[in-house]
Amino acid sequence: MLKRIIISLLVIFGFFIIMVIAIDRWVSWKTTLYIYEEVQLLPHREVGVVLGTAKYYRRGVINQFYRYRMQGALNAYNSGKISYLLLSGDNAQRNYNEPKTMRRDLITAGVAPADIVLDYAGFRTLDSIVRTHKVFATNDFTIITQRFHCERALFIAFYMGLQAQCYAIPSPKNMFLVRIREVFARFSTFVDLYIFKREPRFLGPKIQIPAVIIPSDTGYPELSELGRERGIEKRKNH
Repeated sequence: MLKRIIISLLVIFGFFIIMVIAIDRWVSWKTTLYIYEEVQLLPHREVGVVLGTAKYYRRGVINQFYRYRMQGALNAYNSGKISYLLLSGDNAQRNYNEPKTMRRDLITAGVAPADIVLDYAGFRTLDSIVRTHKVFATNDFTIITQRFHCERALFIAFYMGLQAQCYAIPSPKNMFLVRIREVFARFSTFVDLYIFKREPRFLGPKIQIPAVIIPSDTGYPELSELGRERGIEKRKNH
């Protein structure tokens, strides 16, 4: 009896691992055509969404994910590939403010303050992407982050029926543990979207960012009926 239980548990665990890996590969496959690693090849969008992360890995040590994202935002902005930067990050605690930190560093680097918009409620990637659409009223934008993060962020955007693309900036070395964590983060995102239908922790009134809506016949994947309905509703509102 015990042996049968153990075998059953192993089968269930094996099926779970296969499903997790399959979802990970599906997310990569669905998004690869909309990820750009060279800024000169990046199509222009009015809004660039910079996904937040902590500036410091530990006291006095700069987080390389943060450094590369700030440099990527500058490259896209200075190259004229985006006109406005939407800085989306965590501000759940009074002494921790990712958007404010990013704003300060980007202004120091030469970005005009008028071209920066802050999203203080980007607690998760899902929150950042959905709020870009529902709060900041844009359905076409460039996400700026590392490639593995691009794929998950775009997967969320396509589920919502949005016409997003991603500028993939370099990743730090020694990414093995980060990549393992990302596999399970993608599974969690799939569950959030398709099973629990999760929404951002906070929404709020709309804040308009000047943006040009690109045509709807660009071949962007529509991953669900819900995504199609939301995309159609958004276009009607415009």
